[in-house]
Amino acid sequence: MAGLQQSTSGHLQVAEREDGQVANIGMIFQEQGLFPWMSVKRNVSFILENNTAIEKKTISEAVDDILQKVGLSLYGDYYPHQLSGGMKQRVSIARGFANRSDILLMDEPFVFLDFQTRLKLQSLLLSLWQSDKKTVVFVTHDIEEAVLLADRVMIMSSSPGSIKEVISIDLPRPRDIFKLKESNDYIAYVKKVMQVLDIELSLLESE
Repeated sequence: MAGLQQSTSGHLQVAEREDGQVANIGMIFQEQGLFPWMSVKRNVSFILENNTAIEKKTISEAVDDILQKVGLSLYGDYYPHQLSGGMKQRVSIARGFANRSDILLMDEPFVFLDFQTRLKLQSLLLSLWQSDKKTVVFVTHDIEEAVLLADRVMIMSSSPGSIKEVISIDLPRPRDIFKLKESNDYIAYVKKVMQVLDIELSLLESE
């Protein structure tokens, strides 16, 4: 099972797969990183064509399947300049999940999106994860987003950067983010994370 493990020094190390091979890691950035001269379908299929673990004959079906899951079936022939910011990020998410990586790193992928689009993509990510169960490491500065999405929240110290505390999030799945925001357990987890961050800020101010 691919994943991340914490060393005694507090740093994250990439774990090996069960077959002893180094885990295959995918990445989704803040900026979508799409090829502007390629259509939506080509942006996704190009990544898959360069993955030797994926059979070439399955790529077309895989692209159609993931575009349907992210709500872009009707936009396969569109180019990036014809898409909104949220739609571009859906393409990035589609590439990440279709590429069969063992671990998917997501570096604040929703940070530049408006509130409504951000909620939609949070729901989309939860839905894709529910069917795929891929190991995802999601970086965010948004406490509520962290609690909504995660099974574990790893809180980082400022300097030197290391894991200060790990909080397990015991909220039921599948998750409905709108209902979840109203639950007392969700509110309690948000407060718990905030308390840890408050202590960290106090330490910084005392330096």
